[in-house]
Formats: sequence, structure tokens, C-alpha cells
Amino acid sequence: MSISIDVIKEAQQRIAPYAVRTPLLRLQNLDRYLGCRVYVKAECMQLTGAFKLRGALNKMLSLSREELDRGIVAASSGNHGRAVAYVAGQLGTSAVIVMPRTAPAVKIENIRALGAEIVLCDAAERFEVSARICAERGATLVPPYNDPAVMAGQGTCGLEIAEQLPDMDALLVPVSGGGLLSGVSEAVRTLLPSCRIYGAEPEALPRYSESLAAGVPVKVNRGTSLADALVSDTPGPLCFPVVKRNVNAVFPVSDANMLKAMKLLLTEGKLFAEPSACIGIGAVLQGLVPVQKTDRVCFLISGGNAGLEQLEVLAGI
Repeated sequence: MSISIDVIKEAQQRIAPYAVRTPLLRLQNLDRYLGCRVYVKAECMQLTGAFKLRGALNKMLSLSREELDRGIVAASSGNHGRAVAYVAGQLGTSAVIVMPRTAPAVKIENIRALGAEIVLCDAAERFEVSARICAERGATLVPPYNDPAVMAGQGTCGLEIAEQLPDMDALLVPVSGGGLLSGVSEAVRTLLPSCRIYGAEPEALPRYSESLAAGVPVKVNRGTSLADALVSDTPGPLCFPVVKRNVNAVFPVSDANMLKAMKLLLTEGKLFAEPSACIGIGAVLQGLVPVQKTDRVCFLISGGNAGLEQLEVLAGI
């Protein structure tokens, strides 16, 4: 199965009984800070607190009963794991979530509360450990991004954005492995061909900006970033060509501007989101994105799974 608008529309029908159609909000208070007309797609209000539910649902609803009954294994920095654990509960199967030891406590506890088994490892070992567990237990793997069904599921968010803001001038999307950006960009580029589509990634992990410059997927050194949901060090091989085809540019954003964006979204937009989700706003604050005052710019706020300790960090900015 390849990624296409038809496949994304099929995914939308498949997941509709289980996922929320999240609101697209006009946040006028942010206009003067960002120099454009600000809209946000509030995936932080999705069930399980992030967009990842869409891809997990589409993938797992596409599995046979026999594949589900073998149990599910997923590598995750947190949000994908919570989505998989939730869907596993809905579909009557078990889940093992392989997470980095550095994952925030709030994400680990949210997954554990859903009844999933958690295995902690180094971030660079997540996929190797997941594959080993699958082989040992005969379980079924649900990838976090490099999978057509997952990509199509994430693309349903793009369908909603195009329907909710058909006169959008620009869209900013957080990117790690590229499941979200590939799926959303395929939907938006097809339905709104004149819209400018940008990705935003941590400065410490510029895997897409370096890969796009090279023309092929590049593995970058694993730097440290507050963007705990954006930890992949290389683009997904299936995601990269879709991003390359559809996206105008990907911008590497500093942690400092990501935190400023998180604080701005909370204090002026009254929306609490995790640092990774605010990275698109950070890209504009950093002066990386060409926007004008009359531009209708949508920021995809990808998740809200942050703990209250984040408020202490914001208070110091």
C-alpha cells in the first residue's frame, strides 16, 4: 500500500468511530507576536493527548484478528506508545512499549496506566529491542512512523485541516521520523496545492534539513533536545520521498525558541502543549519562516502530554 489521498480518505473512514475530529482554533492574541494570522490544529486535544492515535488506529484496525491476538509491540518516545496501548485495550489485545530511558515520567505513567508492559532502553536501541521482542514472542510490530498505514492514519489530520481552513496560506508541522509530516503533506498538497508546507525539527537533531540538502536520508549525531517526542536520528525511508515531494522546507529550531513558543501558546493562546508540539511556533519566533501579516498560518500542535513540572521551566523564561 502506498500513501495517496485515496488511502488517507479510507483511513479517515476506518478510524472515525474511535478518534476525535480535533478543533482548528483561531488564536488572534498570537498574531502580533508571530506576524501573521495564527490558527492552530489542536491535536493536543486528541484522545491519548496526541496525533499518534490516528496512525496507531489505522494500522491496528488493518490487522487480522490473528495478528492482534499475538500481541502488539511498539517502539516509542511516548505518544505512539500511549496510542498503541490505548488501541490495544479497545481491541482486546496486549501491548509491549519499548521506550527511551530518558522519556518523561508523565508519558511512562500514562502508558503503564493503560495496562501495557514497558521496556526501557537507550533511545538508539528502541527499534532493535522491539524487533527482538517480536521475534521472541511472535508478536506483531506497530511502527511509530515508517509504515504506509501509520502514515495514512496521520494524514487524516491533514484532511481535517484542509476542510477546516481551505484558504490557508502556510502550514507548520513538527517532524521526527516523518510519519506525521508525510501523511499530512500528502493530504494538504493534494487538496490545497498553493499552500506552503513547512516542517520544524530540533536544532540538535536536524535529520530532515540535512537529508533534504543531501537529497537522500542522512543519519545525524544524536544531540540532546527538550523535544522528547522528536528523537529520531534519521528520516523514515518511506516517509522521506513523500516529504521531499510535498514540503517547501524543514527548519531546525533551537530549544530556547521552542520553550518561548510553549510559553506563548500557554499564556496568550491558553493552550497547554508539550515542547515538541510548539516547535512550529518556535520556528517563526526564530525568524526562520517567511510569513506576512495577512497570511493565514496554521500550526499543527501535535501533542499535549506534558507534566506540570514543565510550568516551572516556563516560569524561568
